Amino acid sequence: MTPKQEKQDQKQTPTQTVRLTVAQALVRFLARQYTERDDRRHRLIAATWGIFGHGNVAGIGQALLESGRGEMPFLQGRNEQAMVHAAVGYARQSGRLSAHAVTTSIGPGATNLVTGAALATINRIPVLLLPGDAFATRPADPVLQQLEVPHAGDVSVNDTLRPVSRYFDRITRPEALIPAALQAVRVLTDPVSTGAVTLALPQDVQAEAYDWPEEFFAERVWGVRRPRPDRTELAAAARAVRGSARPLIIAGGGIRHSAAGAALAEFAAATGIPVASTQAGKGALPWDHPADVGGIGHTGTATADALAREADLVIAAGTRLTDFTTASATLFQHPGVRFLGLNLDPYDAHKLAARPLVCDARAGLEELRAEVAGYRVDPSYEAAYKEGKRAWERLVDGACAAPDEDSVPTQAQVLGLLDGLVDGDDILINAAGSLPGDLHKLWRARSADQYHVEYGYSCMGYEIPAAIGTALAAPGRPVWALVGDGTYLMNPTEIVTAVQEGIPVRLVILDNHGYASIGGLSEAVGAEGFGTAYRFRAVDGSYTGAPLPLDLAANAASLGMAVIRAHTVGDLRKALAQARAADRPTCVYAQTRTPDTVSGPPPAQAWWDVPVAETATRASAAQAREEYDRQAAQRRRHL
Repeated sequence: MTPKQEKQDQKQTPTQTVRLTVAQALVRFLARQYTERDDRRHRLIAATWGIFGHGNVAGIGQALLESGRGEMPFLQGRNEQAMVHAAVGYARQSGRLSAHAVTTSIGPGATNLVTGAALATINRIPVLLLPGDAFATRPADPVLQQLEVPHAGDVSVNDTLRPVSRYFDRITRPEALIPAALQAVRVLTDPVSTGAVTLALPQDVQAEAYDWPEEFFAERVWGVRRPRPDRTELAAAARAVRGSARPLIIAGGGIRHSAAGAALAEFAAATGIPVASTQAGKGALPWDHPADVGGIGHTGTATADALAREADLVIAAGTRLTDFTTASATLFQHPGVRFLGLNLDPYDAHKLAARPLVCDARAGLEELRAEVAGYRVDPSYEAAYKEGKRAWERLVDGACAAPDEDSVPTQAQVLGLLDGLVDGDDILINAAGSLPGDLHKLWRARSADQYHVEYGYSCMGYEIPAAIGTALAAPGRPVWALVGDGTYLMNPTEIVTAVQEGIPVRLVILDNHGYASIGGLSEAVGAEGFGTAYRFRAVDGSYTGAPLPLDLAANAASLGMAVIRAHTVGDLRKALAQARAADRPTCVYAQTRTPDTVSGPPPAQAWWDVPVAETATRASAAQAREEYDRQAAQRRRHL
């Protein structure tokens, strides 16, 4: 057959089609998308979370029913924001190679997604959002829960998701789904662009039928790339390393996403360069690796922060260099300090006027190690930071030790008891309050994925749903959600989901009667703890009366959890062991005491910029402003 005849034959062969609704087509398409990295294939959308209302029940809801669990597993949620948090937990634990979708109705169901979407995008975690939308055909205008904007007829509440989505589209015609779905998956699988992806689905279009080309439903494998470094950039980076006397590596979340832990360990072992970690990067090296010096920045260790102040080269590997990491641009004080930005995203690689090395973290570390073969830091530098690390670990031992079995535990002692119980299989999840600071300074990460602290958005209420998603991605591993009372009250509803699905998450509630972290910050900035305690109003109108009679343990029990109350260190030791061995969702509840200056965790080792009132009548604010001005004067522009 000649090429001309073959072309004519192709024209005569009709395209095979299948008639489905838009919702049915979307579910079928998603079920056939895969990622592949390092010759390992993963299903991209492993399940769909949903709460049904009039905006999605007849469309996506019917399509999920028709598809069955074999094609698209369904998970029933209780709160739309929490469903996104669960999806984020799943995707993070899955190395961003597998994700979940979340479907909601229109109106409040859709707007409840915004916080979760912001968290996903800020943390660069893939999640697919499928909110219902008002009628595209406008048979009645407005419909229930429709936002009316007098100057724009095409705006709906879903437009609130645009700034927090890495890709957004509204499917107003069936055929528009084809390019939109392909673009959505492209972004979800792109290690640079990934985050929340939103396909807004008008409720009439969801149910509309269309003749879809069968090729749309063919299995597609999306390669998750590992870009190698540019040779010129690599050579320049190697010269920078070889020319440094006091280099420091900052390991960020990109190390974890790239599965670059082994490459980092080999690079550190070969060069002797110490490794500090951000909240997202903690665990990139196990705590007992000789080069690991712990967390960096405002919540970091004294060892890491002292090294940062004197470093002449900072290798920022897979980090966004947020204000907590840089101590609000006050941490790096060496007069000649320079930065090397090893990052997949050029935007991050150039921060702090860094010399960029734009590439995959694992590939970059491997090639940079080969390029600087033979280089090693001076033995005295290596000996000094190792001694600094040993000194810090002695402080950790003192803060976390709980010698008196009959005493009420401090928060640090709770972490010490848990540290003595877990192994590398356990996963700890936290996001907000005072726990992230204590964990970053005190926790001894035993495996690359044990430390799961969401600190890009630091979202109260993340922990419980994220624990569920993480447990779904890591079945059989003990998953702990550590929360304070303030965080618990934000979002406990997914306990019901854990009970319903039989997911044995471990919840530890530490009750200190208020927003303790912000209470401490409030005192530091001269706001005197105003509005941060869970107490009755006093006669003068302030919240300084008796503690509120809250029983969070009873609340968790009412939602179906097994609950163990711990009053003393001895009780808590037994309760944590019992929870770890449990085969059902289990809560350990403990009231914690405020630590004294001897047994408490070490204070912040670096500054964080929270502006203080420039003028005030109260002495506390005036004193706080003096301290603020002193610290702010150390800020540097790295150019």
